[in-house]
Amino acid sequence: MTINDWIQIGVYLGVLLVLVKPLGLYMAKIFEGEWPGSRVSSLVERPLYRLFGVDDSSEMNWKSYAVSMLLFNFFGFVFVYALERFQFYLPLNPQKFAGVPPDLAFNTAVSFVTNTNWQAYGGETTMSYLTQMAALTTQNFVSAASGMAVLIALIRGITRKQTEWLGNFWVDLTRGVLYILLPLSFLLALALISQGVIQNFSPYRRASIVEPFKGDAGKMVQDELIPMGPAASQIAIKQLGTNGGGFFNANSAHPFENPTPLSNFLEMLAIPLIAAALCYSFGVMVKDLKQGWALLAAMFLIFIPLLLIAVHSERAGNPAFAPLGVDQAAGNMEGKEVRLGAVNSALWGTVTTATSNGSVNSMHDSFMPLGGFVTLFMMQLGEVIFGGVGCGLYGMLAFVFVAVFVAGLMVGRTPEYLGKKIESFEMQMASVVILIMPAIVLGATAIAVSCEVGKSAVSNPGSHGFSQILYAFTSMGNNNGSAFAGLNADNPFYNILGGWVMLLSRFWVKIPVLAMAGSLARKKIIPSGPGTLRTSSGLFIGLLIGVILIVGVLSFVPALALGPIAEYFGMARI
Repeated sequence: MTINDWIQIGVYLGVLLVLVKPLGLYMAKIFEGEWPGSRVSSLVERPLYRLFGVDDSSEMNWKSYAVSMLLFNFFGFVFVYALERFQFYLPLNPQKFAGVPPDLAFNTAVSFVTNTNWQAYGGETTMSYLTQMAALTTQNFVSAASGMAVLIALIRGITRKQTEWLGNFWVDLTRGVLYILLPLSFLLALALISQGVIQNFSPYRRASIVEPFKGDAGKMVQDELIPMGPAASQIAIKQLGTNGGGFFNANSAHPFENPTPLSNFLEMLAIPLIAAALCYSFGVMVKDLKQGWALLAAMFLIFIPLLLIAVHSERAGNPAFAPLGVDQAAGNMEGKEVRLGAVNSALWGTVTTATSNGSVNSMHDSFMPLGGFVTLFMMQLGEVIFGGVGCGLYGMLAFVFVAVFVAGLMVGRTPEYLGKKIESFEMQMASVVILIMPAIVLGATAIAVSCEVGKSAVSNPGSHGFSQILYAFTSMGNNNGSAFAGLNADNPFYNILGGWVMLLSRFWVKIPVLAMAGSLARKKIIPSGPGTLRTSSGLFIGLLIGVILIVGVLSFVPALALGPIAEYFGMARI
């Protein structure tokens, strides 16, 4: 790695850390209703509540909160599915795209409702402008806000005592959209437009090719169809909401989505921004800033070593090219944009799989084995480093409860976290949150590699082909959405099985989290004493990191040994 490589990484991480505190404080005040503009903002909120019949003064217990969340997402699924199926008859479809086939429409609707944004289609050849905006972009906002709402309910469960009430789902959802996601997306969209990201409703345009060539049918190809559309507005929220769904098939490698180094930096910065800042929000809301910084420190201490492995792997190049005399001074550039380079591609790939974002500026299928291993393993840690907006932090808190429980067993003391006893029910729910994902991912992968329709979709034989299948279900099972891109996933088998993987992985985690919140809210707060475990200490941060890595290793290393690890040792023999 060169000095320039270190500078790129250092500047990125430095800017991210600088923004954590102000944004985290702002979000905490928003959800606590204490920010300076709260009186003025009520003029916007109250009409919305009256319109939809919401009593913003009433609070919900965990069951009511969960039912409201599930119903909202169910109707969102129905709306997206219907819009996809009937888009041919609806406006803002200048290319006259037909309705989306049933299995693909099901998969896509589930994907965007669950904040996964797995795409088995090419946006510019499948979706009308209306579908992109009213269905997909809308879900980018509300699915992210839904995840934040569940996190806020869990935080209230930790901070409140002897109560059933966790707040109001509709109020938390509305505030997350109105005061956090909308203004940040507006500012980012303007910045991206200034860099050349397109935002229009024009029909697709034809441009003459400088050097015509003979096509597959033997005819001369003399022009090219250039896709248009309202891209910038979707790109902004796809990054900030850890969604990841691209307006175009090439995602953020497409010059209309990501045209310049500055747009690349801004989009990459937006991916973990809210998720990282929520750690500070947590510290503010529990009235102990050290707790928030401790969680963020644990995330960075896992993220940075894995990032360096990925960057070093891609920067070193492909050993198979060395005997051929290929110049690899720029690193492994297969599947990467020359204007972005190997370091930015590896950095983006690590960031997007650490969060539940899934957007890409290069093809992960072309990463070196260790680079592919890092992108897989970041997701397989449960995407708690930094994870999705809201869901990353409540996933991390599930690991915190397990770490506290383990520490309590070691010293013979009742486990406590911020004054709340962590008892059998919390451990059962935390275990479901942590273990449901590996069970679903590995089960779906086993089904796919056991039947011909699953195996026939891979583009590479052997260990890399297995990695393509494992990556697909790891991505769907962690609400990520990125892909190795060598898997032909647009068929009924992967669309339907993948849709169910996304549904179960999202909501079988949210419901136990809310159940934990309800249980914690009913408990007393126990004052800390001399024997209380300091959960902001370096010792506890180390224990937490150990628990996360042990669970990830025990769950997935056998599968990884059949994929990227086997591919790495096979390449090492060259």
